[in-house]
Amino acid sequence: MPKLLLNHSELKRDFYPLTLTRDLCDLKVGILSIREKWEFLAKQQSFDLELLNESDISKADKIIPANLIPDACFDLKAFFSSDILPESGLKKINRLWDVISLNGWGICEDVKLLTPQHHRSVSSISLTTSGLHDLHVSPTATLEHCFINLNDGPVYIDDNALVMEGAMLRGPLYIGKNSVVKMGAMLYGGTTIGTHCVVGGEIKNSIFHSFSNKAHHGYIGDSYIGAWCNLGAGSSCSNLKNTGGKIKVWDIHAKAFRLATQKVGMFMGDHVKSAINTSFNSGTVIGPYANIFSHTGLSSKFIPAFSWGSDGKSFYEFEKLLEEINLWMAMKDKELDKETTSIIYNLYQTIKSS
Repeated sequence: MPKLLLNHSELKRDFYPLTLTRDLCDLKVGILSIREKWEFLAKQQSFDLELLNESDISKADKIIPANLIPDACFDLKAFFSSDILPESGLKKINRLWDVISLNGWGICEDVKLLTPQHHRSVSSISLTTSGLHDLHVSPTATLEHCFINLNDGPVYIDDNALVMEGAMLRGPLYIGKNSVVKMGAMLYGGTTIGTHCVVGGEIKNSIFHSFSNKAHHGYIGDSYIGAWCNLGAGSSCSNLKNTGGKIKVWDIHAKAFRLATQKVGMFMGDHVKSAINTSFNSGTVIGPYANIFSHTGLSSKFIPAFSWGSDGKSFYEFEKLLEEINLWMAMKDKELDKETTSIIYNLYQTIKSS
């Protein structure tokens, strides 16, 4: 069995804060995570592939950087038969904003890997469609009088998802399992809504990882929202400077600004909560486990992990944080386990002492 190692430890810091709570391999780019892309690709090609952990590096037949992402036609047999890294079939992400810029491409490629699972005819009474790309709807999903535009890419609606009346969807777009799209929501192309999310308002070219809510009005564009986040009603982000120039993004590891692209929203770690009408600056970086409130005007460009308030000067009390995480998780019939609690505590101590 060919063994592949996706080397990520040296790259992880370039994708903070998203990788403070997960490996780079577990970031979503499109529908699937980087790790899942390799797994589904191997399944589609009936290729008996094993993905190794970095502790098993000596067993690897191939070692490549984890920021190389295969497309749906990447030939695994040819890849393992050659000592040369192919010039085509792989996309590369170097910084946070690359994840967002490739998300539409990622959705289109992942649909090719997932297509056999879901494809159902939907009554024209319950929705209006236009465009020639495919609409993939799980038999257990519910669509209530919505509008779907397939001109620019496919739309994939997964198991037990609910799209309420008046919602307007444009491909390429993915709605995850058990997620809810609220009435009148506007979801533009390049958007991934992960599992167990609730979304409303306007979202463009963004990723919601899982168990996160943006249930009310407000705009999120060119952004990555981690797991278990909740954006209060009216929370919005800027994704374009008034000057039209390139946006600076704070690099947590290097403690310096990086010049990104013209359109960059925000990058939010896991378990972040924002108060109603929070206004996020373009290129804002928010560490995990932050509670953002008492703001005036646009947010700071960097809000550290475990912040209590929007200025980044106050630190969450650890026991209070755990209590509130458990309250939020209980709303979705989940609970915090001992292993995750220990991981949060270790990160808390590391950041508090730094």
